Amino acid sequence: MTVLDLPATAPRTRRTLSRRASFWTAAAVAGISLWTSAAPTTTYPLYAETWHLTPAATTAIFAVYPVVLVVFLLVFGQLSDYIGRRATMLYGVGAMLAGVLLFAVAPSVGWVYAGRALIGAGVGLALTPATAAAVELSARGKEAKASSITTAATAAGLALATIIGGGLIEYAPAPLHLDFWVLLAVIAVVFAAVWRMPRHLKDEAQGRWRPRPVTVAKGIRLLYLASALAVTAAYAFGSVFLALGAEVVRDLVGTGNLFVIGVLLAIFSIATGITAIAARRFRASRLVPVGGVLTLVDLVLLELAATQHSVPFFVATTIVGGTAYGLLFSGGLGLITTHAPAHHRGGTVAAVYLVAYIMQGSIALVLGLVATAAGLSTALLLGVTVIGTLALLVIVAAGLLAASNRGPAKEA
Repeated sequence: MTVLDLPATAPRTRRTLSRRASFWTAAAVAGISLWTSAAPTTTYPLYAETWHLTPAATTAIFAVYPVVLVVFLLVFGQLSDYIGRRATMLYGVGAMLAGVLLFAVAPSVGWVYAGRALIGAGVGLALTPATAAAVELSARGKEAKASSITTAATAAGLALATIIGGGLIEYAPAPLHLDFWVLLAVIAVVFAAVWRMPRHLKDEAQGRWRPRPVTVAKGIRLLYLASALAVTAAYAFGSVFLALGAEVVRDLVGTGNLFVIGVLLAIFSIATGITAIAARRFRASRLVPVGGVLTLVDLVLLELAATQHSVPFFVATTIVGGTAYGLLFSGGLGLITTHAPAHHRGGTVAAVYLVAYIMQGSIALVLGLVATAAGLSTALLLGVTVIGTLALLVIVAAGLLAASNRGPAKEA
């Protein structure tokens, strides 16, 4: 199915982006989605100090995002298969714009919760069509490259969130608000680029959109299982850094400088991006089990960093963890985007994100409650146990996939 109208010679009534520029715009939407979702990461300690919030309250701010996002994936997960990638991304980026605006002017924690909900809605609408559009706009036979670039874009978004956020909070005026005004300007630029993307060519066989359950075609369900587990394991590990990362660095590593905290957290994202670009030469089915093994190794490093209060161990944790995240996320997306039916690609990708965000939100909220009741070290131990279990399941699923006649190695 042709998803985006990209005529080579037909006259245009408005200036539209080229196929290549549209590809990078879709990647930018994925990146801005993760930047927006992670923007409050370095602000959580400041919120806690200013508004006297407990760890449970700060992780609840984080958890509002995946909860709302999951609802939107459930209801609108297949929307872009009907109204088009561009239109759905416009709705999503617009919602992110409104959510960040609430953060930028927030006088109290209630505004933050409302902004977080809008961000969840925006990412729920924008990330799936951005992922699908990047695959559909890539050159023929380069779908795996599209998944790697999407992963790198999301990693860049996470890195910018922690570095820019930490730097502005630490050294610029208006620490609760300025970084969100900067992000607001960036989102506005991305929105303008999406507006100029070519319009969608509808597949009339799809019919009119209506809310319906997210489904997965029978022939790719083992692929879906491996993909969903891989992305879920990556997101679960990422939730530790997004929900508790700033507190981990401040309390266990021993620094209160938010710019330093942001840079240390950004190492994770930088390693993710480098890994995604380097791994694009390999089959997704090979990336996933290696990512699972590295996740287990990294959990040991995380415990050592926490118990030894060691900056070197924490840096090693972020590098190995970012590498594992890059392999799991890029490999998981590659498995499903290259094998999902074209006319249901948006819905199938949404089904992967749905499972991942349900687990991410649940883990973040539970860890916050445990940290409040029993301390940060106990919460980290619980997180290590849950993520380790997911990593083992990823390895098992990858083994089953390799042995199956439906495995990508035999389809490729």
